[in-house]
Amino acid sequence: MTLTQLRYLVALADHRHFGRAADTCAVSQPTLSAQLRKLEVELQAALIERGSTISLTPLGRAVVSRARSMLSEADEILSIARQGEEPLTGPRRIGIIPTLCPYLLPWGLPALKKIHPRLDLICREAMTGPVISAVKSRELDWGLIAERPGDPTLKVHTLFDEPFFAAVPPGHPLADRKHIAQTSLCNERILLLVDGHCLRDQTQAVCNAAVGVGDDIQATSLETLRGLVAAGQGVTLLPALARRADDTSLEIRPLRPSANRTIYLISRQADPRREEAVLLSNTLREAAPPSVKAVRSS
Repeated sequence: MTLTQLRYLVALADHRHFGRAADTCAVSQPTLSAQLRKLEVELQAALIERGSTISLTPLGRAVVSRARSMLSEADEILSIARQGEEPLTGPRRIGIIPTLCPYLLPWGLPALKKIHPRLDLICREAMTGPVISAVKSRELDWGLIAERPGDPTLKVHTLFDEPFFAAVPPGHPLADRKHIAQTSLCNERILLLVDGHCLRDQTQAVCNAAVGVGDDIQATSLETLRGLVAAGQGVTLLPALARRADDTSLEIRPLRPSANRTIYLISRQADPRREEAVLLSNTLREAAPPSVKAVRSS
């Protein structure tokens, strides 16, 4: 029995899917499956119920419960051994929501590399719920999300406020305005992301989207929303970092009154390397572009 096998089992318990568990552990699905079979052979007992859906046997659930504690202790030992090292050295894992990840990395990674050159940041793009779960289960060291979690086991670092802008097609009546009133969007066809994106709920709240929502069209990414708006299918909101100065396919206007989302870095309260989250959040705040407003206290 190895810690690696136990990590694979915990990942499978969290995701209930061999492929997603393998992605979480950065291994191929055959490798993860083979190691879990090997663990079952060694224990001479079935841990996994394989079928159309994946579940754990009663013994499997008991092993996972104990494995979580063992893996936590192993991480603590590793942290103690590294206490003499320079902070933010070596591999660290961070989860970033899809509506932030491609727009933060171009400036965030160079800033981190400049100040912490020995940091090997491994990024995973995932929606808010999976990011929070992965941080809590120690699959990730940190997460970057756009809604404040209320979990007392998590430490929350406020990074910056990111304004929303209205995106409308060229030639749209609202495109003639310098600012677009939030009330003007109530009767428009508002294009939304699919369920699970916090930006979907935030867009509905800003646009008072109980009226006139184009919920028949849902996108899985901001880039798809951008294309749909450019094609005249409706209007949407874009976070400030997602704007492009050279994009002529959309008309993007500030909102009146203004609205924004807040970006947070989350870590575990019990993480022995908790000072690293402070260093990371400070670096990202300092590097944040002028289009967002860095929050100086976390």
